Parts: sequence; C-alpha cells; structure tokens
Amino acid sequence: MRLVILGRDGVINERRPAGVRTVDEWRPIPGSLRAIGRLTAAQFHLVVATNQPGIASGAPDGGAFARIHAKMNGEIAREGGRIEAIFYCPHSIDDGCRCRKPRPGLLLEAAQRLEVDLADVPFIGDSLDDIAAACAAGARPVLLRSGRGGKAEGELPGAANVEVYDDLAAAASALIARLGAD
Repeated sequence: MRLVILGRDGVINERRPAGVRTVDEWRPIPGSLRAIGRLTAAQFHLVVATNQPGIASGAPDGGAFARIHAKMNGEIAREGGRIEAIFYCPHSIDDGCRCRKPRPGLLLEAAQRLEVDLADVPFIGDSLDDIAAACAAGARPVLLRSGRGGKAEGELPGAANVEVYDDLAAAASALIARLGAD
C-alpha cells in the first residue's frame, strides 16, 4: 500500500489563529485539493492526522467538526481525491495524552488500523511537532512551508533528514515523480 499521511491545518487548509471552528472558516490552501486528487489518481492512499484541541473545550463541537470534514472531503472529491480516514487528537496540550503531536500516537494508530509499516511512509506537515511525530513513529518527515512551515524550516536541526517543499502541490509532484523513478 502506498500511504501518505497528511496534517490538516497548514497542509490542506489555511491555518487560523484560534483553529478552524466552523465550516465557513475552513478554506483550502490553493492547489492542495488538486494535489490530493493527483495523489489519489497515482494510487496513493491518503489519511489525515491532526491535533484538534478545541474539541475538548467545545469549539468546534462534534457536529461542527463533522461538518468541517464533510465539506473538506466533498471539495477533495470534486478534484478526484479521497481521504480514507481522519485520525485526530481532541486533547489539550496539558492532558498528557499519547496521541497529541509531537507524540507519535496518531501515526501509530493509523499504521495499526491500516496494517502498514511506517518506515517509508511520508507524513506531510507544517510544524516541528509534525516532524517530531513522524520521526518518533518511524515515518518519513516532510515539511511544507505553507502554514507554520516557513518558520519551522528555520528551526530544523542541522542534521535533520527532512524533505521540505513550498506546499502540498509541490510535495505531491515529488511523490508522483518518484513513482516513475522506482
């Protein structure tokens, strides 16, 4: 199985300071939906791993959270793409759970549920927490400059083995190009 794990905010959709709490606040990053369609057409399986601490405080509530993802999945489908599952952590930073990135719990849950080894699976994110989660889970860390990634790129350790791209469209092009090289 060719699996790609995506962050959500800053990767697929624009990041908002207080988080995406309503359907109207969810706005795709230009090119991201088409990139997901291209990856799907290239027979990649795509899942999302996202921290959503607002759920614990009720913003968004469960209904709004479901509507946000229904909108996201609908817009992705219009571009020929498909997200197969969404793994999310509803906990706040103070809860000490194992699923909140930078911990690897979300990625390990995805691997277990999909019965895959994460050794060469890219986890595409926009933060140092995403990079740390990928490394801790044994996945391949990929950083996008979209979202918070531009700032995070400047904070990467010198020896970090992290692929960096401007946005999801560029990362998708690189992943698809690799198929031709294999």
